[in-house]
Amino acid sequence: MKSKRKYRNLVIIILNAIVIIAICILTVVGKSMAVSQQYNSNADRWKNDSKENFAQISTFLSEDAEFTTDNINSVRAEFISTLKDASIEMKDGNLPFSDAYSSQVGTFTIKGDLTGRSEAVMTAVGGDFFSFRNFMLIDGAFFTENDTMQDGAVIDRNLAWSLYGAYDVAGMNIYINDIKFYIAGVIDNPSTKPENDCIGKLPRIYISYEGASEISAMSGGNNSGIPTDPTTMLATSDGFRQITCYETVLPNPVENFAYNTVKKHFSENYADKYSIVKNSTRFEPSVRAKAFKKIYNYAVIKNNINYPYWENASRLTEFKLTFLYFFRRLLFAVPVITIIWLAILCVKFLRKKQPAVLRAISIFIDRRRRDIKEKLENKKRKFNKNIK
Repeated sequence: MKSKRKYRNLVIIILNAIVIIAICILTVVGKSMAVSQQYNSNADRWKNDSKENFAQISTFLSEDAEFTTDNINSVRAEFISTLKDASIEMKDGNLPFSDAYSSQVGTFTIKGDLTGRSEAVMTAVGGDFFSFRNFMLIDGAFFTENDTMQDGAVIDRNLAWSLYGAYDVAGMNIYINDIKFYIAGVIDNPSTKPENDCIGKLPRIYISYEGASEISAMSGGNNSGIPTDPTTMLATSDGFRQITCYETVLPNPVENFAYNTVKKHFSENYADKYSIVKNSTRFEPSVRAKAFKKIYNYAVIKNNINYPYWENASRLTEFKLTFLYFFRRLLFAVPVITIIWLAILCVKFLRKKQPAVLRAISIFIDRRRRDIKEKLENKKRKFNKNIK
């Protein structure tokens, strides 16, 4: 009987050890997967520069939402007003938040000064777009919306090699529909598997909305010379203005303040035509474990939103982490059940040994009383001796 009990206890100890090791491994793997999707951690960079709390929120809109560059100032004004009501105001004339917006324009033929040419997927960008990306520069620099001239382009290493057979090509010219741009910077290819799985095989190029509008206007407001599905563009004679991805890092003085601020604006103006994401908390174990109940959301598409590749990569990571953290939560049941079982055994043992336990407690208390009494008497004798 004793040998069976020892064997049972040994099995329980080994099982718990294996489960705890598995939990630790899953935690490390999950953390590594989440950290790899760096574009979701912009709020952390703001926290490092301020004592305030921040949250990153992304909004993705369908093509028929008609959210354009004309709406950006109204969004910013509403956010400023909401933040002001929460006693958060601009400092030194700077916005108390950061935002970025973008949309995939289509696939274009890009030419260089020499004979190089290549098809590439073009994305129009605005705001602090490049500060929201985890792009690795290998040459040159990023352009900003504050640049006097908006004819810069950021290209990936594949496009740089196709056009010039080199990567250090910042400052060189490229031509899109015979409109000249210069290469502001060259970025490396994505470093994570989810991003590589979602980005596609064509090279990537990023230009300003002003540049995209010039290309669109030169095309007469149509998609001539653009070998892609025309539904990917909102081109008019006034230029390209469509926004399908709006991202922001907002102060978050209380839980969900930033999320509710963004959601309020888009739900009132673009109901059923947008999808909103809490980037800052999307990979947290508790969030992903709870999402297991709605895992079908990743299999069933309920809207006609075309997500950018970096968001698709994050959604793919979310999908994997949902299973990982749900399984990890199940594993916690083993040590919890073991602790409950040990607690029950302790209660049974105490009940069985109650008289002996009470006697031991009584003896311990009596000893402590004698010790305390003896110390007090010793102090009293010393006191009386000092007085004499």
